[in-house]
Amino acid sequence: MTAATPENPNTGGSGIPRSLMATAIAAVVLIVLSFAAQTLLKYEIVQVNPLFVGNVTTGVDVSNHQGEVDMRALADQGVQFVYVKATEGASFVDEYFDENWSAAKAAGIPRGAYHFFSFDTPGADQAASFIATVGPLEGDLIPVVDVEWYKDKKNNPPAKEDLVRELGEYLDALEAEYGVKPMIYSTGALYNDYIADAFGAYPRWVRSVSLPAWLYVDRYTLWQYSSRGKLDGSTGHEQYFDMNALNPAVTLEQLTVG
Repeated sequence: MTAATPENPNTGGSGIPRSLMATAIAAVVLIVLSFAAQTLLKYEIVQVNPLFVGNVTTGVDVSNHQGEVDMRALADQGVQFVYVKATEGASFVDEYFDENWSAAKAAGIPRGAYHFFSFDTPGADQAASFIATVGPLEGDLIPVVDVEWYKDKKNNPPAKEDLVRELGEYLDALEAEYGVKPMIYSTGALYNDYIADAFGAYPRWVRSVSLPAWLYVDRYTLWQYSSRGKLDGSTGHEQYFDMNALNPAVTLEQLTVG
């Protein structure tokens, strides 16, 4: 019988140097971990921003997804302001707006109202709907318009000039009614591509739930840092709350109408 060839202690019998094998395994592990981390962040499964918020003024935004919200419960948990969805497009009124709007005031939480902007209806008509629904805002927070992709709009976006024209009509109408510049909520890419050039002077509410906004945004008023806030108070199908942090250089008093 032929004698076995002695194993090279530096190759482990594979013929591949142990150091090279270890490097290859480490590289594969790093690639897998990187891919997993990107996936968790992309789909908002893991949100690390709460670690970076710090001791600042924080609040929530609510809509029919949270149902009729227990605002006193939110106040007891330290919520310092709330934005309530009022309208969408030119005719939709959030079914829980009246209840949530009144409850926020009764609970002593500074409140503001927001409108979800439609790319399919005239901005002036949308402004008229918001004003008729919300009414006076004296003593409340400045109004907000939520501009983000919906349905198939990201793949079939409106022409930039059309969006700028109609959003401008909306903003002008609210500024004339309330005497303040409304705040614009949007995601980073949409804001940079469609909004920043024409409306950069308006207060900005940036959505950034995967990374701290201050890493890449020069100026913001509010930062939505999480979409998975765990608070008591929801009676709807959505048990999580959007969590928002006020820029430390801004006060709620500065955002109050009147």
